[in-house]
Amino acid sequence: MKSAILLLTVALLSAVGVAPALADCQIADAKLEEAVLQKPELRGRANRQTVRNLRTLRDAAFTLWSYGRHDDCERLLGNIRELISGPSMESLGGNDEEEANKQFAAREPKVQRSAVAGHRADKGAKPLISINELAPGLRADEIIGAEVRSSDDKIVGEVRNIVFGTKDRRDYAIVASGGFFKPGKDSLVVPIQFLKVSQERGNFFLPLAEAKVKTVPLMPDQDYKWLSDDAWRTRNDALFGQP
Repeated sequence: MKSAILLLTVALLSAVGVAPALADCQIADAKLEEAVLQKPELRGRANRQTVRNLRTLRDAAFTLWSYGRHDDCERLLGNIRELISGPSMESLGGNDEEEANKQFAAREPKVQRSAVAGHRADKGAKPLISINELAPGLRADEIIGAEVRSSDDKIVGEVRNIVFGTKDRRDYAIVASGGFFKPGKDSLVVPIQFLKVSQERGNFFLPLAEAKVKTVPLMPDQDYKWLSDDAWRTRNDALFGQP
């Protein structure tokens, strides 16, 4: 009987000892979503990027937690809480635009266009698949961030955004094609229907050779006003193929 009680006590103590470790760094404690609901300014259009940034930080905290870095996770949650409760996000940090551009560039891939040879010429390379023929369909997270190549297998850039739900059913992949693959500047607006994908779903291919890709006009604005410019879209889409 005493042995049974002793074993039960050890088990309970073990459970008590494990519980705090598992409870370290509670993501919910940041109360980010509660703040978004309670603060009208965070729901405004002007602060959409602010909320996205805060959610990105929260996702990073979860990643740290998943690797057992509870102390680092908690520190990051503390930063999130400070940002939420502190002054307006617009008043925080520096305003040195040149330095900000350097910091932004540091987080981007640095593969230059045409720098890496592809594998389409390899023996046994499998045929490409048209997007319209792909089954099962692609998820958004399989498209965003994917490498995009020209028909002659040269790097063009990577998908940084997608546009769905246009009235005329012409959906687009925004392909960032600059040296750092930043969306907006140096981005191509590619009709998704003309893309092809490798059978491994690792790379997307345009129906244009690299030399032709260089003649395609870049996305005219980063606010997506071009979506309402039917004439521009028609000219742009015609460069990639016929519907």
